[in-house]
Amino acid sequence: MKRAIALSMVILATSISWAKIKPQKTQDMYKVTLVSPQNGSYTVSPSLPDDGMLASGTELTVRANPFDGYSLDAIYYTYKGGMWGTTSVENFTPTMKITVDKDMSVGATFVKSDLVDNLNVTHDVVYAQPGVKPLKYDVYSPKGAKDLPLAIIVHGGGWSSNNEDIMRGLARELVMGGKYVVFSVDYRWVNTLDGDKEPNAMHQLIQDVFGAIAHIQEHATQYGGDPTQIAITGDSAGGHLSASAAILCPMIGDGGFGKANGVYEYMPSYMPKGKTVDAVKDGITEAIKVVAPSYGPFNASDFKQFMPEVEQAYFDAVSPAMHVPNVADRAIPHFIVRGTEDPLIPNGMVQGYVDLLKENGQTVEYLQVDGAGHAFFDWKPDAQTITTFDKYGVRYAAEMKSFFDSVLY
Repeated sequence: MKRAIALSMVILATSISWAKIKPQKTQDMYKVTLVSPQNGSYTVSPSLPDDGMLASGTELTVRANPFDGYSLDAIYYTYKGGMWGTTSVENFTPTMKITVDKDMSVGATFVKSDLVDNLNVTHDVVYAQPGVKPLKYDVYSPKGAKDLPLAIIVHGGGWSSNNEDIMRGLARELVMGGKYVVFSVDYRWVNTLDGDKEPNAMHQLIQDVFGAIAHIQEHATQYGGDPTQIAITGDSAGGHLSASAAILCPMIGDGGFGKANGVYEYMPSYMPKGKTVDAVKDGITEAIKVVAPSYGPFNASDFKQFMPEVEQAYFDAVSPAMHVPNVADRAIPHFIVRGTEDPLIPNGMVQGYVDLLKENGQTVEYLQVDGAGHAFFDWKPDAQTITTFDKYGVRYAAEMKSFFDSVLY
C-alpha cells in the first residue's frame, strides 16, 4: 500500500514538472501585407510590426487619401479562398475597420476624379431577401439626371461568387456622358453557397434578376431614370442572366416553375405592392429594348454542371437560346463581345446563339476582342484586373454604350 502511494506521488510530481515545461499554445498570429498604393496614400493604425504578424482579433483602422485629381475607389483586404482563389472585401468610404482573422493583404485603390465627380452613387439598395443573403443593387446616377434610360448590369462569377461591386468599373464607363442611370445588381448563388439550407436553383437566380428589375422600375424616377427604357448587360454567368432577362421575360408568371407538367413560369423575387404578376411581366417585357450579354453561355447544355436538375424541359426553360423570338413578334437587339483567348467560353458557344438570333431576324453585333481573355469587364482591386479593364473594358464599354445609343436615342 505504501509502495502504491509512493508511486502515485512520483507520477504526480512528474506530471507537475512536465506541466511547467510543456509549451503552452500561443495566440494565433496572422500576416498582414500592405499593398503599395498608386495615385493616393493610406494609413493603418495601429502600425504593423516589421514582420507584419498580428494577433488574431486585432482591429485595424485604414484611412485613405487620394492625390489631387483622384478620388477613392475602395479600401480593401484580400485573402486566399473563394471560387477564383482569392476573395476581396471592399469598402467605399475613406475609413475602414478590419479585424485580423486570417493572412491578408490590405490596400486602397484610386481613380481619376473625372470618372466620379459627376456621379451620385447609392450603394446597397436592398430589393428582396428570399434567403439568408439580402439581395441588393448599386445606383450610378449622373448629377441632375432626369428621364434617362436605365442600364442594368448583372455580374458574373459562375452563378456562385462575386457581387455587384465587381461591375463598378463598367458602371462608371456606361454612366459617363450622362445618358444613362446605371444599376448594378446582385442575386442568389446556386446551391447552398449563400448559406441557405435549401439549395438555390438556376431559375431562382433568374427570378432574382426579374425581381431586381421590378424594384428598379418602381424606384427609377427618384434617381432620374425612365423605367420604360431599359438596356441590360452582364458578363459570363451574368451574360446568361442578362440574356435570360431580355429573352425569357414573357415567361414571367405565377404558375410555378416545373411544378405542373410543361409549365415553367418565373415569379420575380420582388413584387411591387398593388401590381399583378401580369402587369410586372408586361412592364418588364415592354421596357427592355436592348441587351448586351458578354462572353456568356446561352444554352443549358453548356452549364449543366451548375444544376442538379436532369430534366431536359428544365434545361430548355432556363436557356435563352431555346426562346429567341422572331423579330416580327418582338425585336430585341443584341451586342455581344468575347475575347479570342477566352479559355472558358469558346467561340462556338457564342456563335450558335448569334446564328439563332440572325435566323430570327434579330439585330446582332458580335465582336471578337483580339487577345482578350475572360472577364475583362470585371473590376477588382488588383493591378492585373485593373490593367486588363483599362486595356479592353474601357474600349468595349464605349462600343456597348454606342450600341445602346443606337436603340434608345
